[in-house]
Amino acid sequence: MAGKPDYYDVLGVSREADEQEIKRAYRKKALAYHPDRNPGDGKAEGRFKEAAEAYEVLRDPKKRDIYDQFGHEGLKGTSFRGFGGFEDIFSAFGDVFGDLFGTGGHGGTASHAGRDLRYDLKLAFEEAASGKEVVIEFPRLKTCPICHGSGAKPGTAPKDCRTCGGRGQLHRRQGFFSLNVICPQCKGAGEIIETPCLECKGAGRRDEVKKLTVQIPAGVDTDSRLRLTDEGEDGPWGGPPGDLYVYIQVQPHPFFQRVGKDIYCRIPISFARAALGGKTEVPSLNGTRQLTLPEGTQTGDRFTIRDAGFPDPRGGRVGNLVVEVQVKTPTKLSARERALFDELNAMEGEQRAGAKEKKKKGFFR
Repeated sequence: MAGKPDYYDVLGVSREADEQEIKRAYRKKALAYHPDRNPGDGKAEGRFKEAAEAYEVLRDPKKRDIYDQFGHEGLKGTSFRGFGGFEDIFSAFGDVFGDLFGTGGHGGTASHAGRDLRYDLKLAFEEAASGKEVVIEFPRLKTCPICHGSGAKPGTAPKDCRTCGGRGQLHRRQGFFSLNVICPQCKGAGEIIETPCLECKGAGRRDEVKKLTVQIPAGVDTDSRLRLTDEGEDGPWGGPPGDLYVYIQVQPHPFFQRVGKDIYCRIPISFARAALGGKTEVPSLNGTRQLTLPEGTQTGDRFTIRDAGFPDPRGGRVGNLVVEVQVKTPTKLSARERALFDELNAMEGEQRAGAKEKKKKGFFR
């Protein structure tokens, strides 16, 4: 057994720890490294087995005494051979796992992971397109640094509730029915804290304001969600933390409209530009772009500038900028402009008259 870690170090308890402290420490380790919480994690699996092996020895007064005197070598002469797999562990410690995963202990919850938190973040249109590093602050519950989540004053320890025997629940029978109810004495905790921690008042957790730097990827859209693992609230009684979810809300833009990764806008152009065509400048997310209009452009015509839209946060292609043209009628004309329009109008009148006469002759012929 050379090279095995010290069992007290594995559970994180002192060599003077009593049975309740050892059991409580094992609960925390088993919950943190449980295979259902760490699928495919070989390192967590190893720590889970180490914790089970340490608890099997330290909970038994005879084995613990041998271990204290002779270490791992002394256990060779006992019946202890460790555990072959998870089935052996669950079979040996069914009462402990019952407390952790459904039958009692600290409220009888299915697990003691901390609560997930939500943070709503507003971004400007341009910030969503380019990405941004932001610093956010949010309140959360954090394991008390004084009692390390036990809720008891340092030097003391919670004791099993005498009413429910540490199970957190009472079994009641009413006629043909039987049910489990939360213990009214310990409120489902399974333990009574006689001397509460002065820092957290026995809660095991305390409020804190967390400041966190978050990198927002380029191309996010409204209702995009970022998951920050283990940044939620710490679990009660030393349970693992929950996650923080950052929800994005992108503010509307006065000029651009977004559809997926594409951006749409509408630009006004003059009669002359519409008739003659030519280059015109179009605003984009990255400065101005030049757009070449053909002769005879009409109101409602659309032109696409490729790769000028929003990037894909997952690394796909960049969207496009779609420009819709609106021919603008001038409202205030200078004398020179009026003269030119009069001349143009006269020319158009001659063209219409010629076309009409031609059509008339064609009809009689």
